[in-house]
Amino acid sequence: MRLVTFETAAKQSRIGAVTTDERIVDLNLACALYLREVEGESAFYRLADALVPSNMCQLFAGGDTSLETAHKAFDYALHHEGEVLAPGGEAIFHRSAEVRLKAPILPKKFFHTAGNFREHHEEATKAGFSHPVLPWIIFFQNVDAIIGHDEPVIYPEHLTQELDYELELAVVLKKSGKHFTPEQARDYVGGYLIFNDITARDIQRREMKSGVFSFCKGIDTFCPLGPWIVTADEIRDPHNLAMELRVNGESRQRSHSSKMSVKIPEILSHYSPMGYSAGDVVSTGTVSGVAAFSGDPKAWYLKPGDVMECEIEKIGVLRNRVISWEEAYGQKPVVMATQETLK
Repeated sequence: MRLVTFETAAKQSRIGAVTTDERIVDLNLACALYLREVEGESAFYRLADALVPSNMCQLFAGGDTSLETAHKAFDYALHHEGEVLAPGGEAIFHRSAEVRLKAPILPKKFFHTAGNFREHHEEATKAGFSHPVLPWIIFFQNVDAIIGHDEPVIYPEHLTQELDYELELAVVLKKSGKHFTPEQARDYVGGYLIFNDITARDIQRREMKSGVFSFCKGIDTFCPLGPWIVTADEIRDPHNLAMELRVNGESRQRSHSSKMSVKIPEILSHYSPMGYSAGDVVSTGTVSGVAAFSGDPKAWYLKPGDVMECEIEKIGVLRNRVISWEEAYGQKPVVMATQETLK
C-alpha cells in the first residue's frame, strides 16, 4: 500500500491508501465498513478506531495486526460491489484534487544518517569541504521542520545564502524496540519514503568546527518527507532502487541505493540501543550531486522559485517548491541578534 495522511475539505486529518488511479481510500472508514459487512461486528466504528486509527503513528503502533487489517479494508473497498460508502454514509473514496496531502507521518523521533554513501564523502573531499563527510554520522532531525508533498520550503535569506538539497531514502519503524541485531531488523521495518534533507551549507561549515551540526538542517520547513509511505511488502529489496533529484527539471543527483556503505539492517540495529517507538523514521544518507560539491556551487544553490523533485524507484516523486520569506509571511524577516554569534 501507499499510505498517506490527508486533509479533507472540512480540515479533518485522516489517513488513507492511494489506488492505482490516484484516488485515496479513507482507511478508517473502509475498516468500519469491512468490519460490519465481512466480520459481522456490531461495534464496527469503535473497533475501526482501535485497529486502523486516523493517525499514522498510531496505525504503526498497532504493528502487523493494524497494517494487515488496513490492507484487508483497502482491498475490500477496491473490490466492493456497488456504491462504496461507510456505514454512516460518509465517503470512503476521495479524488486527489479534493484533498490536501500532508507529511505522511510525524514521528516521535527522526534518526538521521550522514555520510553513508562513499560517493558523497569523495565529492566532499574533492571539493575541499571544511570537514570530511565520514561514514557514518548520526544525529536527530527536528521533527517540527517536517513538511509534505507540494508544501513549500521557506528560504530564510536572513540566515543563509547557501541553501542545498540532499535526496535520501528513509525507513519507517512499525514497532517499538531496542537492542536488536541486524538479522532481527527486518521485523521492525514498516515501510519506506523519500526524504529531502535541506541544508544551509554556510551555517553547516560554522557548526562543524565544533564537530556537531543540527541547526543547519533543522530550520522550519527544511525536512520535506513523502509523498507517501510504501509498505515494506511492496519493496522486496530497498538496496535495489534508482534515485534521482531534479531542480527545475534538471538532474542534479542520480545514483542507486545499492551504493550504501552500511545497509539498512545494520543502521537500524546500530541505533537500536537508543530505543525506537512505532512510527519513528530513520534516514539512510544522501548520494553525490549536491550543490555544495559541484563545479559551480553558487549557480546550483537553491533560490526562491526553484522546484525540487525527488524520485526513488518504486516509491514515487516528492515535489517541493522553494519560496521566499516574504512570499511566505508577507513581510521582511526580523534578523535575530543571536545569529551574529554564529558568524
